[in-house]
Amino acid sequence: MNKELFTHMIGKVLRIDRGGPESRIGILLGITDDHLAILTEQEGVVYYKTDHIKSITENVKKGLEFNLEIPEGFSYKTAPTFKNLLGDLKSQWVNINRGGPEKLEGVLFDINDEFITLIFNEEVIRLAMFHIRSISYGVKVEKQKNEDEKSGNNKDNKSEEKSGKNKDNKSDEKSGKNKDNKSDEKSKKSKDNKSEKK
Repeated sequence: MNKELFTHMIGKVLRIDRGGPESRIGILLGITDDHLAILTEQEGVVYYKTDHIKSITENVKKGLEFNLEIPEGFSYKTAPTFKNLLGDLKSQWVNINRGGPEKLEGVLFDINDEFITLIFNEEVIRLAMFHIRSISYGVKVEKQKNEDEKSGNNKDNKSEEKSGKNKDNKSDEKSGKNKDNKSDEKSKKSKDNKSEKK
């Protein structure tokens, strides 16, 4: 893919590929000659090798659904080439490829021109460079709760408290009335009994 063609899309929400395990929606953070970086909601920053990307979609009217804001001072790893990026990720826990049988995770142990080496539990995994489509290393942005959600939760809590109080008050009133009624009935019966005895 031509770097110049997509440079103007930096900062926009895009869909990488149309479907399948590699398809993701995110904000395009940057693009180089052989890879690009997007910020996704679930997986944080994901780096895609551009020669494996089949399509990039931008919805110009409605936009794509994406509920994440990049905080000030947000930083992520950048490198001029994909191999340099892998070098910067050495000794870190990484996820390689987003799904399917070639999805891998583990500590990135070694990189050379032909393959990378991952360590996962007691396994040493070697994966050909050519078969790496995407990689992420766990930098994520926490979602900020909307003010509407916060106020909505408060309203729900207040209404529950009110309804709970009303129920308690009503039950107290009922039990109080029942007690009063019972005591009135007892006193009436005792008066009637006394008058009958006389």
